[in-house]
Amino acid sequence: MSLSGNPEGVFNFEASFTGRDLILNREISWLDFNERVLQEAENPEVPLLERIKFLAICSSNLDEFFRVRVAAQQRLMELKPRERKGILFTPEEVLERIQESVIRLQSRLEQVFYKELRPALAAEQVFLHHPEQIPATWLPKLSELFSLKVLPFLTPLMISRARRSVPLKDAFLYLAIRMKSVHHSNASPEYALIELPTRVLPRFWEVSFDDGSTAHHIFFLDDLVRVGLPMLFSSLGLRVTGAYTIKLTRDQELDVEGEEGGDLAERMSRSLKNRKRGDPVRFIYDSSMPLDMLQFLVRHLSVGKSNLIPGGPYHNFSQFSDFPELSRPDLRYPTPQLVPCPSLDGEGLLFDVIRGGDQLLHHPYHSYDYVLRFLREAAIDPHVRSIRITLYRVARISSVVNSLITAAMNGKKVTAVVEIQARFDEENNLYWAERLKDAGARVILGELGLKIHAKVCLVTRVEHGRVRRYAHMSTGNYNRQTARLYTDDGLLTANQSMTAEVLRLFKFIENPTGSFIFRRLLVAPIHLRMELEALIFDEMRRARSGKVGFIMLKMNSLTDERMIRLLYEASRSGVEIRLIIRGMCSLIPGVPGMSERIEVISIVDRFLEHSRVFWFGHGGRDKIYLASADWMNRNLSRRIEVAFPIIQPQHKERLKKMLLIQWSDNVKSRRLNALEPKPELRPQIRAQFEMFDMLRSEMYRG
Repeated sequence: MSLSGNPEGVFNFEASFTGRDLILNREISWLDFNERVLQEAENPEVPLLERIKFLAICSSNLDEFFRVRVAAQQRLMELKPRERKGILFTPEEVLERIQESVIRLQSRLEQVFYKELRPALAAEQVFLHHPEQIPATWLPKLSELFSLKVLPFLTPLMISRARRSVPLKDAFLYLAIRMKSVHHSNASPEYALIELPTRVLPRFWEVSFDDGSTAHHIFFLDDLVRVGLPMLFSSLGLRVTGAYTIKLTRDQELDVEGEEGGDLAERMSRSLKNRKRGDPVRFIYDSSMPLDMLQFLVRHLSVGKSNLIPGGPYHNFSQFSDFPELSRPDLRYPTPQLVPCPSLDGEGLLFDVIRGGDQLLHHPYHSYDYVLRFLREAAIDPHVRSIRITLYRVARISSVVNSLITAAMNGKKVTAVVEIQARFDEENNLYWAERLKDAGARVILGELGLKIHAKVCLVTRVEHGRVRRYAHMSTGNYNRQTARLYTDDGLLTANQSMTAEVLRLFKFIENPTGSFIFRRLLVAPIHLRMELEALIFDEMRRARSGKVGFIMLKMNSLTDERMIRLLYEASRSGVEIRLIIRGMCSLIPGVPGMSERIEVISIVDRFLEHSRVFWFGHGGRDKIYLASADWMNRNLSRRIEVAFPIIQPQHKERLKKMLLIQWSDNVKSRRLNALEPKPELRPQIRAQFEMFDMLRSEMYRG
């Protein structure tokens, strides 16, 4: 079975411009992306603790994939045949392919941990101990640690005696325990479940022993519990014969539309409670578990056989993101020295600097403190009258929201558009929405089914009796934590026509059924798709008339079928197309007669490539946009998104240079839809490292 539609690579484009031959299934494309993440964990040239981080990312990605994408496919299976019209790939074949791919990925993930990372850590005197390897002299200290720190949080469930099924929590870890009676050797085995309290206790425990060694001894919480199991069940006359880690993943899609009555926040709160009872989509179990025990759990927990994923003794590798720091900087990438922005580093107000010319920022190469300073100054400046901002994913400890609260308490008119439909950030965003309301800010929660994904901020200031507006627009969220890990671009501007349209954008957010015209900004769902199509058609006309047609796009995901077909047409028209797609890419490049002028690469490195940059040659008069939107149907048709033009020639040149550096990467880039790295050329070019050097050299020249 091939979910790209044609395993032999032979396409018949003359008959039709539709069909499976032209589109790679998005779920399979996403798994390809996660395999690229796993390759970083497998790469021995990546520092050891960074490899562990990539292992955590790969595992976390798989969790979300099952909670959202696999769950969506299972819901599609419930549709009647007539309701499946227009679905290119049946959910049955997609789920079959997913099952095959995930089992393979899970096997590789565990292989790299057990066969590579664990021995490599031991070679660095970092020991991840298994109970069978623990010296008897250490057991008293570990038992004491268990009794004092862990035991108070444990509540065993005797499921073999339970009268009803025990509903396991989504993505929680459990130890499934097999026991035998001490007094009745012929009695059937008894089973119990213990929830591992990883929400309140660390998953990893570093323990020192008086052995004169400088080694780091680290234990899984799972194994501390295993050490203490005998004292839990001995009073019941039971002897533990095995303890196996299991994890259940549930459907996490919210049914807000199914919640009746109340405003969006109330309906969201009720739906969040129902999320905990979502249908099972994956059950990972320790493959060394006895078959009769597995069969008992499958029956008792109402898990379908198609949801079973065998694994090793440890699950939730996503928690490796909390692996101890160890004070070993030699096992991590060196901390980069941020590139300063001399124009923004002065003692005066940023408003004065921005008024003198647009400021283009690139995170994490530039500090995010410039954005925080912009908000902080707006919060306390007596000349500022109002602040408007969109908040999609808010940090748990948010400097951004704290500045907004300060502004509201200082008498500024603060309007915060808080997107409480941001998947897996709903509860956190609801919390901050309430804090903002308490401070006197006006909070807009958006409308059901129309997520507000644009990242914009508008500050209104009175200067010499006249109103002046300042805007910040970005490809990334207003989140200081992710700004250190994600690559994003942002623009600070006082351009009057641009800021006037940002104000219009906020009015559109408040009244999405109204009529609004934008000439500078490209806004979804109003006309972003239409304008992008016009830009592509413009390059096609140039190419067909014998001129140069050129498009270079960078984004996270490209899955919109209509845009993909248009890119195919552009390629057939002679337009040279370069795509930098980090994640899902349903376009199939390099097909003779259809996409032979399209090349696609993906970069997976230390920072998560998150920026969206659209470059159209426009006959040598380049048009470049930064955007919040990927080219997915939901972004272009069902969300409020914004793409904003880069006007300053020096900023255009910088963005072009950055894209070309990324295109030249021959260390961390891979050609799609192949997983092998691009052919290595000399000298080696690693884009994320080169970016620091380029921005630093530009600063010194400036």
